[in-house]
Order: sequence, then C-alpha cells, then structure tokens
Amino acid sequence: MKEWTELFEVEKQKLNQLGNKSLADGIPLHENDALQDQSRRVDELIIQLHKRAGFKRRSR
Repeated sequence: MKEWTELFEVEKQKLNQLGNKSLADGIPLHENDALQDQSRRVDELIIQLHKRAGFKRRSR
C-alpha cells in the first residue's frame, strides 16, 4: 500500500506542476491535453487506492 501512496504523491505532484504551468502560460486547464491525461492517471490511482483499502461505494 505504501508504494501505491508514494506513486500517487508523485503523480499528483506532476499534475500540480502541469496545472501551474498551464495557468502561468494562460492556457485554460480544460484545453491542456497533457494535464487532462495526467488527471486521468491520478483519478485511476485514487480508484485503485480505494479498492485496495476496501472502500465501498455508498448507495443512495
């Protein structure tokens, strides 16, 4: 689990760097393909972390 959280932190930092650069360059976040790809990677890691931790989706 520790390896997953470390990987998540690394990927989250990459996402933050891409976001900051995009904002500094005046590029809207939704138009930055590299940022969107990285965001999907971070989202997937979050899903994997939740599955490994045994979180269940709440029913409504």
